Amino acid sequence: MVTVHNFSNGLLNPALGYLVSCLGAFLGLRCIMQARAHHDRRRAAWLCAGAVALGATGIWAMHFIAMLGFSIPGQTIAYNVPLTLASMVLAIVVVGVGLFIVGYGNGSWTRLLTGGLVVGVGVASMHYIGMEAMVMPDTMSYSPVLFVASVAIAIIAGTAALWIGTWVRGWLAPLGASLVMGVAVSGMHYTGMAAMHVHAAPKDMAMGGVSGGAFLLPMIVGISLISLVLTLIISLSPSEEELALDASIQRNLAELERRQQERGWPAQEPTQVQGAGKPGRSRFR
Repeated sequence: MVTVHNFSNGLLNPALGYLVSCLGAFLGLRCIMQARAHHDRRRAAWLCAGAVALGATGIWAMHFIAMLGFSIPGQTIAYNVPLTLASMVLAIVVVGVGLFIVGYGNGSWTRLLTGGLVVGVGVASMHYIGMEAMVMPDTMSYSPVLFVASVAIAIIAGTAALWIGTWVRGWLAPLGASLVMGVAVSGMHYTGMAAMHVHAAPKDMAMGGVSGGAFLLPMIVGISLISLVLTLIISLSPSEEELALDASIQRNLAELERRQQERGWPAQEPTQVQGAGKPGRSRFR
């Protein structure tokens, strides 16, 4: 077997990968919280945004940041561009499917476990497709026990993410949950890497692909910019609590108007409610 190094840059890649995974998990949970407050097309839009945050940032970017620290002495590892992009699309799609299963469900454990299974298997598939995207003369095989363990970790992490998204409130709870999710995603990745064995092959084989520095770094920077934009959108959007308060005010005003009409009282002008929502924001009927 060929000697490989998963930490050729020391703790830099694992630390950066963990932080990016936590960021993706936090943004994803915040998107799920926003989705819970809506019952129209905006719920689907927020769930899609959550799929991008969790799939692209929390999972895909973490994987390939960690892979930038992977090396084989004496070899240059390149990446197959279509397979690498396919792994990112797969991560986003399967996370999205899991979010929609739970987001449009009745809160049952059946839907939660089904969604978690879909997400977990999809995350594991993304990891191993990403591994197949490596272009090198050597061949790879996997330890069955560690392979199964990595898939199990992915399923548990996916189910936990969906479960947390159904009840979490505020911002401290999703922050703490994202730290745990970062550990789970990173643990799944390095368990999968531990399962991998590299076997030497003839060195004169034709090579293709694009180097990680030329391809992966721009992709990761682009995903980071998307995450920044999503962060701004979330910070500027009304919180779940504000939306619930606004809906309650609107219901009370509608009930008041109904009673006025029943008693023949003249309709009043739209009422401005001070102090609802964020400071400086007014709510109108």
